[in-house]
Amino acid sequence: MKKAQTRLGHYLQFKDFSCEEYEHLFARTRWIKDKFKRYERYWPLEDRTLAMIFEKPSTRTRLSFEAGMHQLGGAAIYLYTRDSQLGRGEPVEDAGQVISRMCDLVMIRTFQQEILSRFAANSRVPVINGLTNEYHPCQVLADIYTYIEQRGPIRGKTLAWIGDSNNVCNTWLQAATIFDFNVHVSTPPGYEVEPERAGIYGDANYESFADPMDAARGADLVTTDVWTSMGFEAEKEERRRDFENWQVDADMMRAAKKDALFMHCLPAHRGEEVAAEVIDGPQSVVWEEAENRLHTQKALMEFLLLGKVEKDKDKKVRR
Repeated sequence: MKKAQTRLGHYLQFKDFSCEEYEHLFARTRWIKDKFKRYERYWPLEDRTLAMIFEKPSTRTRLSFEAGMHQLGGAAIYLYTRDSQLGRGEPVEDAGQVISRMCDLVMIRTFQQEILSRFAANSRVPVINGLTNEYHPCQVLADIYTYIEQRGPIRGKTLAWIGDSNNVCNTWLQAATIFDFNVHVSTPPGYEVEPERAGIYGDANYESFADPMDAARGADLVTTDVWTSMGFEAEKEERRRDFENWQVDADMMRAAKKDALFMHCLPAHRGEEVAAEVIDGPQSVVWEEAENRLHTQKALMEFLLLGKVEKDKDKKVRR
């Protein structure tokens, strides 16, 4: 028999959760990942169903959510909008009403944040942002966990964001206000951070730099993303010219702290936004970062469906 849901909360952008809630998610991630590494079954979501709605294609998002739901004992259903009534003009509000009556959890990867918000407003179950043009909270959730796993607390540290002020950059800026770390942003002219779009109100935790080397200087973590995100393919050649001097290379990593990490949400284009010697070098944790999408999202799904789960002395799950 299914247990009653204890929380109807959505995860639409990073600032939807508090620092305390993130600390819980990271603790659960460590525990769930350890179980996974020891090949121990953990099925708290047995008989639960995740609907995954994709308007944008994906490798890591689909695999991590689908595999993660199976590893928690549940089932995942893949829906591509072009193969559903959503791709034939069905109102988002109607889809939210129907789909949420047939599953326990919904993950959506789409273009405008507004589409996600409209669906969530009409959903009877929690909705997760798998990526929109504005935000990518699941990516930064995994990234921060990876930093903590590798280096310890992120509070007071400095992250250098080099390149386009896209959805991942916006999400890092939100995360900085929650965890109290600093973000140095360097973008080419015309690609600067838009505070309202980023969903931040103040610059206490971030600073803009015209020179990417200045942004990277003294950083604990250097990260970037592709120069041309999905939906901007028509600007590819223009962006290639504009971003030419915003490649994370060995010189830039030397400007950062000696033990600085490099991250990239992938897929990466070696020779464009990052040099091969950096992404394949000893400071890179991109593969650990990618794997942690699986484990942090399992903790996220558990939290949205079951609330705060602890482990008691008898090793039985309790809420």
